[in-house]
Amino acid sequence: MDLTISLEQIRALQPEVIQWRRYLHQHPELSFQEKETARFVHEQLTSFGNLEVFRPTSTSVVARLKGGRPGPVLAMRADMDALPIQEENRFEFVSKNPGVMHACGHDGHTSMLLAVAKLFSRVKEEIPGEIRFIFQHAEEQPPGGAAQLVEAGVMDGVDRVIGTHLWSPLETGKAGVVYGPAMAGINNFHITVRGRGGHAAMPQQTVDSIAVGAQVVSNLQHIVARNTDPLASAVLSVTKFIGGNTHNVIPGTVEIEGTIRTLDVRVREEVFRRMEQVVKGITEAHGAAYDFRFQEGYLPVINSETVTRVVEETAKEMLGNDAVVRLEPTMGSEDFSAYQQKAPGTFFFIGAGNEEKESTYPHHHPRFTIDEDALENGIKILAFSALRLLKEPAFRSAPA
Repeated sequence: MDLTISLEQIRALQPEVIQWRRYLHQHPELSFQEKETARFVHEQLTSFGNLEVFRPTSTSVVARLKGGRPGPVLAMRADMDALPIQEENRFEFVSKNPGVMHACGHDGHTSMLLAVAKLFSRVKEEIPGEIRFIFQHAEEQPPGGAAQLVEAGVMDGVDRVIGTHLWSPLETGKAGVVYGPAMAGINNFHITVRGRGGHAAMPQQTVDSIAVGAQVVSNLQHIVARNTDPLASAVLSVTKFIGGNTHNVIPGTVEIEGTIRTLDVRVREEVFRRMEQVVKGITEAHGAAYDFRFQEGYLPVINSETVTRVVEETAKEMLGNDAVVRLEPTMGSEDFSAYQQKAPGTFFFIGAGNEEKESTYPHHHPRFTIDEDALENGIKILAFSALRLLKEPAFRSAPA
């Protein structure tokens, strides 16, 4: 491999990378509110030099590095938003924003990509083609920031795209790749059951929306259990049921919300169709009415075989053959899929779990944190994968 970027350079950056990560961890911002985070990222990128830095939205940043020789265009993405969680960690750089926390590793993602941008900015003239460093807002909140950035044109002309996620279930020192479907698509739903309210002592005069709603919830579970191919991954979870205000009044309406996760768009469409049938049939049978709405979410993350192979081979060179594992798909969702609609790409995982450093809590937990040793591993794989994708002719024209 051509070592335009050296391992020594990456190691030398680690104190600064950790400093960036801890600053971001202390100053988390929710989706679509990342103004100070974007300001900080913009400030760092501008200080590196040799980058064209711009703001496609008020809470996102993109830096373009145009190399000194012709070549392909590679996009690299990090997400920046935090979650509405009150942090319960005890280290000295806990969140200063009450009720907001980096509980999914996005502070680390941003710091790793800043490091990669800094490394490449130093060798601009040696780089063939172009790299676009995408610092994205609002990954956690549909409709998501990725779709907005694609609409703004940040992927125009891009040949390949890569992204990564620090992963607490995977121990530090390891990396994980997934070929093909990697993360589920997500769509949320909202159902209103409209009955006829009345006195709880005289249910015969009502159309009990709670009783009807309970049947809707129970029967929705049969869609995955009995109407979906067991080999086709699907999750349908009801997560909200609201109805009534007091003990002696049967309410007129019930609100039901939840989420659908699938790895195949065709399965998603079939689940939608069956849900409508179930809700319609149950409400009509009991003399009730309904409203049924879907919220557009994220498409499944489908990894390119070609790009995934590049990342897998690079990770083995950086960490060792035994340290790189092929993971099963997860039913978690990621709006990285929006970039994959424009160019072949892969989304891979960096082990960040370490029991001794208490970094094995699950993502979105109030005690979540990462083992900061994982940051160096992520930078190495990102940087050297980028070099291979830019410099090896076979990867410029290979099919996805």
